[in-house]
Amino acid sequence: MAHPTRWTCLCLLLTALSAVADWRAELPAAQRLGVGEFTWFGLRLYTAQLWTVGPVQDWNQPFALELLYHRALSKDALVKASLEEMQRLDASGATPQQRAAWAHAIELAFVDVRPGMRITGVYLPGQGCRFYVNGKLSRAIADPGFARAFFAIWLDPRARDAQLRQRLLGLADNDRGT
Repeated sequence: MAHPTRWTCLCLLLTALSAVADWRAELPAAQRLGVGEFTWFGLRLYTAQLWTVGPVQDWNQPFALELLYHRALSKDALVKASLEEMQRLDASGATPQQRAAWAHAIELAFVDVRPGMRITGVYLPGQGCRFYVNGKLSRAIADPGFARAFFAIWLDPRARDAQLRQRLLGLADNDRGT
C-alpha cells in the first residue's frame, strides 16, 4: 500500500503540471514572431506577442496572440472595442445573427483586466479559437469565421495600428517591444 504522503505529492505534482499546461500545450513548437505595444493617447495599454509555428503568420496555420495588460480595463470596454473593430474590418461579411452570436461568445470569454493580466487567443484554422486568461482556458469558440474576424483586428492589412501589426509580423524594428 502506498504511503499517504506519496499520494499527496503525486496529486500536487499533477495539479502543478496541469496549471503549467496553458495555451503552449496546443502549440508546443510555437516561436515568437513579433512583439509590440499598443498605446492609446499616450497610455500604454498592453504589450502584444504573436507566436507562430512557422517563420511567418499564415491563416492556414495555428498561432497565438498574447496580450499582457498594463492598465485596468473593463470587460465591457474590451468586448465593445473588439466588436467595433471586427465590424469595421468586416473580415467575413458576417450577418447580424452571426454578430450577435459573436458578441455573446466574447462576453463569455473576456474578463475585467488589471495590470499584469494576460489574455491569449489561439487561432485554430478551420476550427475557431480558444481564449486563455492568465494561462487558464476561458472559452473555446468553434466558429472559424469569428476566429478570422477577431484576429484580423491585429493582423489584417487594414488594422487600426499598422505599426503594431508590422511589429507582430516581424516586419518592423521592435525597439518599442519588450
